[in-house]
Amino acid sequence: MKKIQYNTTGTCSFCIEVTGENGCIVDVKFYGGCHGNLQGISQLVKGMKYEDVIARLDHIRCGMKETSCPHQLCCAIRELIAEEKG
Repeated sequence: MKKIQYNTTGTCSFCIEVTGENGCIVDVKFYGGCHGNLQGISQLVKGMKYEDVIARLDHIRCGMKETSCPHQLCCAIRELIAEEKG
């Protein structure tokens, strides 16, 4: 099992803690941001394969911003994948 903390950019949340194992999301915690929505996203992605989360959430924008909390989660997952590969 691998856990990382990813510092976000361009969003109301400032950090995402992602735990994964065998290519699947075990747990996600957002710090800051819209608490209810981010709790929902965290619950929905549990048990999903990394690539499935990225396929669904990558490049989602928040208003006029170039990013969003779901997009930043994809960035965090990519970092987790890189760390797992060594």
